[in-house]
Amino acid sequence: MEFLHTFLSDMFFKLWDNGLIQRGIWETVYMTVLSTVIAYIIGLPLGLTVCVTAKGGIHPVPWLNRVLSVVINFFRSIPFVILMVAMLPVAKLVVGTSLGNRAMIVMLVIAAAPYIARMVESSIVEVDAGVIEAAQSMGTSNFQIVWKVLIPEARPALITGAVISMVTILGYSAMASTIGGTGLGQIAIIYGHQRSNGDITWICVLLMVVIVQIIQEVGNRIARRTDKRIRQ
Repeated sequence: MEFLHTFLSDMFFKLWDNGLIQRGIWETVYMTVLSTVIAYIIGLPLGLTVCVTAKGGIHPVPWLNRVLSVVINFFRSIPFVILMVAMLPVAKLVVGTSLGNRAMIVMLVIAAAPYIARMVESSIVEVDAGVIEAAQSMGTSNFQIVWKVLIPEARPALITGAVISMVTILGYSAMASTIGGTGLGQIAIIYGHQRSNGDITWICVLLMVVIVQIIQEVGNRIARRTDKRIRQ
């Protein structure tokens, strides 16, 4: 312990003893996972719809495809810092407040859902057209093709996309701390940057790197297990 005191300030030990570091880790993971799940609930069907209704899709609907593409591109083109500020009234309308984790989750979902939609679209596009044609030749309905062909065939890519999206949302959650979000980002800003405790800032960075590595490793393992091209 004396060795750690050589490199770390008293502030770190005070935060650790008060449980703020541990709570910051939990809040960061909580916001990231919940935001990713909700964003995927929105982004997955959105991406599937864009892919299915595109020219050359299994059910082309040009006007719908164009409208959805414009909406997705609109939100994707806005930097997250600006989007956070712009979506504060939306967060207050949805959860009744523009501060705290609940509001931040709303903004994280709004920012991540269009990104996930494009990730899903790119994953579905990679599915072998021959598999789709074989299903169509057997009289399979469009819904069955989506549910039993496109999603299963694209599952490894979808999981990889989910991992990338989760890491992106983790980064967003740190930025959300600038307008009232909690977690490691808030600790780094308030107790690290604003109070000139560089060790607090770097410890928060290190903890976020560890979280990213865990997410990446778990996601890669799941993706490999679901990839039929890889012999188990």
